[in-house]
Amino acid sequence: MSTSILVVDDERAIQDTLAWCLRTDGHEVRTAGSGEEALAIMADQGFDLIISDIVMPGLSGVDLLRKARALQPRTPVVLITAFATVETAVEALREGASDYVIKPLKFDDLRHRVQGLLGHRPAFRESALPHHSVECGVPDRGLLGGSAAMLAVRAQVAKIGPAASNVLITGESGTGKELVARAIHAASPRRGQPFVPINCGAIPESLLESELFGHMKGAFTSAVQASPGLFAAADPGTVFLDEIGEMPVHMQVKLLRVIEEKQVWAVGSTKPLRIDIRVIASTNRDLDKEVEAGRFRGDLFYRLNVVHIALPPLREHREDIPLLADHFIREFNLKLGRQVQGIDRDALRALIAYPWKGNVRELEHVIESAMILSDCEILTVGDLPRCVVGESVPRNDSLRELNRQSEREHIMTVLAQTQFDKREAARILGISLASLYRKLGERRISAPPLQN
Repeated sequence: MSTSILVVDDERAIQDTLAWCLRTDGHEVRTAGSGEEALAIMADQGFDLIISDIVMPGLSGVDLLRKARALQPRTPVVLITAFATVETAVEALREGASDYVIKPLKFDDLRHRVQGLLGHRPAFRESALPHHSVECGVPDRGLLGGSAAMLAVRAQVAKIGPAASNVLITGESGTGKELVARAIHAASPRRGQPFVPINCGAIPESLLESELFGHMKGAFTSAVQASPGLFAAADPGTVFLDEIGEMPVHMQVKLLRVIEEKQVWAVGSTKPLRIDIRVIASTNRDLDKEVEAGRFRGDLFYRLNVVHIALPPLREHREDIPLLADHFIREFNLKLGRQVQGIDRDALRALIAYPWKGNVRELEHVIESAMILSDCEILTVGDLPRCVVGESVPRNDSLRELNRQSEREHIMTVLAQTQFDKREAARILGISLASLYRKLGERRISAPPLQN
């Protein structure tokens, strides 16, 4: 079942870049150069997702969002913004946008956001996942598994979702912390309200307070208009503080006040704004040790850690690997247009034996890489990266010793940066133009034509 995405941007190069990236993942993509053109297209065709720039001549991205909600109310909308216009993105979240991405665009981040949003479509829930992966009406990959560990996680989500308490989710990178946070939100009475994810380590420290709590017009040099901030944008929904351990100590004090008083003070404001939000935080750090070391406030830790979910690393529930591998094979069959039927016994043994430091996310990437490289209906050991199968497995092609997916992502990034000037991309990559064309074919990368 393919998914349809509408990309709206007045810059043709960005249209082509996004369309190419999304088509590489198996999505059907249409593009529009303006909000008006997008509305005309939407009148004739429904979409599973809309991605639009905010600042465009004529109909802005926020205006398009309002009209799109009237035409296709169940379609999620992702808006593209720059740091200079984040306050507009905050306004868009209040208007019903599902998410926003900040320029310069990062393909991996965009892909995961798209996958997360499309994974919540009702049709996807009903047809694309095993029945035992659906608990609380939430079909997240982070909740897949029949092991005792994952059954316990799903039971926790079922109990925690309806409550109003703050939640702390801990676990290594790649274990699915944001997916579990979304599952809790979807199982809560706030499910119809905004879910606002905030990467605490991704926003520059100098902008953090303004982005979280908002600012008044003229509060600082670049504050040309007031912004309510991401916490106000989440009202009355859920704020997800991803990697809370990265938050500077001076901001932890202000966050504690917001949680305790249920109100935010915008930068430059003389009065607070009342908010009603649920806070879910996550970290891959040991916050107990961070508190002991003085890098994290104990009072904030206890406020966040009202309910705790500890996600197990994949190596502690290896029995779920066959199910996860099967799920990713079916997922990438749709995205890549393949008909892979499964994985052979030796390859499955290699997957089960591997330590998976990157957890479920790493397994996903390994399966994607194997399916791109394999020409067969059954994945074998020879399709897996050497790091997974070990040095004892012979290889006929020395190129397979490389991390294929990393190379593919790097080529895609360089091509996008050069606006698909293959000669310039080859120069940056340090290879001949003929080698680049060969790699494009081997990696099944189909770039759009150059624009005049």
